[in-house]
Amino acid sequence: MLAAQRRDLLLERLRTDGRIIAKSLAAELGISEDSIRRDLRELATAGLCQRVYGGALPASPAIADYAARQHVAISGKQRVAAAAATMVEPGSTVIIDGGTTALAVVRALPVDLRATVVTHSPTVASALADHRDVEVYLIGGRLFKHSMVACGAAAVEAARGLHADLFLLGVTGVHPEAGLTTDDADEAAMKRALARQAADTYVLASSEKVGAASRFAVLPLGEVAGVITDTSPDDPTVRALDVRVIHAP
Repeated sequence: MLAAQRRDLLLERLRTDGRIIAKSLAAELGISEDSIRRDLRELATAGLCQRVYGGALPASPAIADYAARQHVAISGKQRVAAAAATMVEPGSTVIIDGGTTALAVVRALPVDLRATVVTHSPTVASALADHRDVEVYLIGGRLFKHSMVACGAAAVEAARGLHADLFLLGVTGVHPEAGLTTDDADEAAMKRALARQAADTYVLASSEKVGAASRFAVLPLGEVAGVITDTSPDDPTVRALDVRVIHAP
């Protein structure tokens, strides 16, 4: 089997099985495990998979730049956002993450909502300008343009003074084994800092993120209250998630 054929097969297995175990696939194909690992390295360099111990997982399409992500899974993000918006209770304090799904949450909030929103996203903060009864606190720091959020030491330090009822967390990957992941180390640290300041954390997970993984761990699934997703309840990956799953209609 030619190298190009092997790589096509690997991509097909990632689509159908949701993961690759290098040792098992090498035995099945009758080739060396080193060949499989070399192919996976090349696919990972091209952004087509995420290597993990013993093999690989599908790469998340959510690692594309902010402008491109605004055109990815629009309907799914809107459904997830609508379900998440219902969890923001009047009079509560909620932390809203950055990213395109978080922005959709803001757009789904009732205009007459009375609440306090804390965010490290200038995009999310500005989208709340017409919510006259929402008090907005914007955390500053180094602007991470991929998600249009503030990160870094100053932002993490500012987060330590917060106490919120709810954190709506955005990630690029939700996987039963890899947990919750994103593609930047500083952004992952910021998300963890915000999660520590909220009574409950729920994950915004439109279907393109479920079963995918990125480079940096945010939190284990066991440390969040639930995952909000438009993925079918019968999806094998969803059924394998060891956490409460809220299905967005």
